[in-house]
Parts: sequence; C-alpha cells; structure tokens
Amino acid sequence: MQISSRFTLAVHIFACIDTFKDQYKVTSDFLAGSTNVNPVIIRKILGQLKAAGLVEVARGSGGASIPKPLDEITFLDIYHAVDCVEKGELFHFHENPNTNCPVGRNIHHVLDDKLMRVQRAMEQELASITLADVKKDVKKYI
Repeated sequence: MQISSRFTLAVHIFACIDTFKDQYKVTSDFLAGSTNVNPVIIRKILGQLKAAGLVEVARGSGGASIPKPLDEITFLDIYHAVDCVEKGELFHFHENPNTNCPVGRNIHHVLDDKLMRVQRAMEQELASITLADVKKDVKKYI
C-alpha cells in the first residue's frame, strides 16, 4: 500500500511556485524540469489543485501562483485535492476473503475500525503540517 506520488509531487510544485515566483513564470514545463516528471502529469496535478482552490493557473504560459497564505494550506488539503487514495480509503482491503474460513468471514469486523483509526491519525498529522513549514525547510536547505 502506498499513497500516490501525486501528493509529494504536489508539495514539490508548491515549493517551486513559492521559491521561484519572483524570478520566473512557473509553468508546467518549468515545474516538469524541477520534478523530472512529464509536463502532462504536472498539468493534471495543477488542475486538481486549482479545482480545490489551492493554486491559480493563468491560461497559456502565464504560470501558477498560490492564492492564499502558506500557513493556511495543510498537507491534508493537498492530500484531499490530489486524490491520493482510492475512494478516500487509505487501506484497500483484499476483495474476497474466504467466507468459509472463520478468519476470512470475520476479518472485516476485526480490522475495519482499527484501520479507520490509523487513517484518522494520519490525516490528523497531515492537518498539522502546513506549506509554511515546507517553506521554512526549503530555505534552510537551499
């Protein structure tokens, strides 16, 4: 089980937009150069972030910008915006446990609540980290 790389790509995109906003037009081609990912994928992620109100994208080669303060955008906002997990569920359950087996018949009852608690804890942690935290660390390492 892995969260989609769209999440880390999106955070990378935000870091680039913020870092280079005063020096360059931050376009999908520019972002593709930093992420080493095809510009089509970058445009798809930018579209998702735009739909969530987290970025603004000027048509053509106008570039991307961040419309609100970085301390108001959390990792959880980004996680939700780029659909990191299928159907909002972090854990994908195997499809057909054997109902003739006492374990297979009851595994959902045993695990569902526990896995939801893990997902909620992870989402709570994602909500505690903002892009301002990322900006601070980017400045430290550049």
